[in-house]
Order: sequence, then C-alpha cells, then structure tokens
Amino acid sequence: MNALSVVAIAFAMSTDAFAAAIAKGAALQRPSWREALRTGAIFGVIEAVTPLVGWLIGAAAAQYASEWDHWVAFTLLAGLGARMIWVGFRSEPGDIDTRPQSHSFWLLALTGLATSIDALAVGVGLAFVDVNIGWVAVAIGLATFVMVAVGVILGRALGTMAGKRAEILGGLLLVGIGIAIVFEHLSATP
Repeated sequence: MNALSVVAIAFAMSTDAFAAAIAKGAALQRPSWREALRTGAIFGVIEAVTPLVGWLIGAAAAQYASEWDHWVAFTLLAGLGARMIWVGFRSEPGDIDTRPQSHSFWLLALTGLATSIDALAVGVGLAFVDVNIGWVAVAIGLATFVMVAVGVILGRALGTMAGKRAEILGGLLLVGIGIAIVFEHLSATP
C-alpha cells in the first residue's frame, strides 16, 4: 500500500468524526482552540486505536464485525443525537448563554468511538494486506485530530448562527451520520 492510499484512508476515516465535531462545536458556548485541540486529541487517539484493534481481530472475526459494525455505530450516534435533540427542545430562548464551555471526556470518547467503528472494520480488512498497520493508525489518528479540531471551530460559527437550536441541529447531524452508515452498509453489493 502506497503513501497516497494511506492518506486517502486516513481522511476517509476521519470524515464522520469531522461531522460530529461540527455538531459538538455548535452545541458549545463559544468553544476555544484549547477545547478544539482537546476534542481532536480524544477523537484522534480513539480513531488511531480502533484500526489496530480491528487488525488484531483479523480474519477470525471479519465476518462477524461486518455484520454488526454499522448497527453499533448507528445505535451510538442515534442515541447521542437523540439526547442532543431532547436537550435542545428543553432549552428556553434565554438558555443560549447556558451552553457548556466544554463537553465531558466521556461524552467525547463515546462520540469518538461511535464515529470510529468503520475504522475497526478497515483494520480487519487491512489484516489481509501487506501494510504497516502502525503507520496507517498514526495517519488516521493525525487526520482525525486535525479534522476534528477544525470541525469544532466551524461548529462554533454554526452555533452562533443557529442560536438556541444548535443542539438540535447537532443531534440531527449525528442521527443523519448514523443513518448514512447503515444505508451505505445495506446498499453495498456483496
């Protein structure tokens, strides 16, 4: 596998995390670069570890992982998205200033895990290819770190524009990502 292929995989694996980061940034009250880098680091580490785990699982579990990976991702993303929508509808017009300055580590880690299930499946597939999985994992982690940090800052702008309904928009985005993952998997030709 050449370097261009590794870079393409790295950025492809980080697109879901990028979209989720926009939602996370929109749900915050003016997130700082520090929060963006923190979020990027959490997502990046998780996104780098999951292909390693997938690679270790390898051929023995490939058929099982491909049968349920999309449902796990959908459940996690839809659940997180539904929670964000619920919180958004509960807020009052004056509540925009009560949005948090940062998300909890566990909420970010759960979201990062949900968006990295596809990287687990990629890791399983890479177990059958002559590739240095360590370099691929590092590339995926770095691409995710950058894309998520930028996504949080972009979400900051969206949050300002969207006002009190930023949480609802972010939740809808996460649910949409989950639906897209399931649709992509179910519509793939065997």
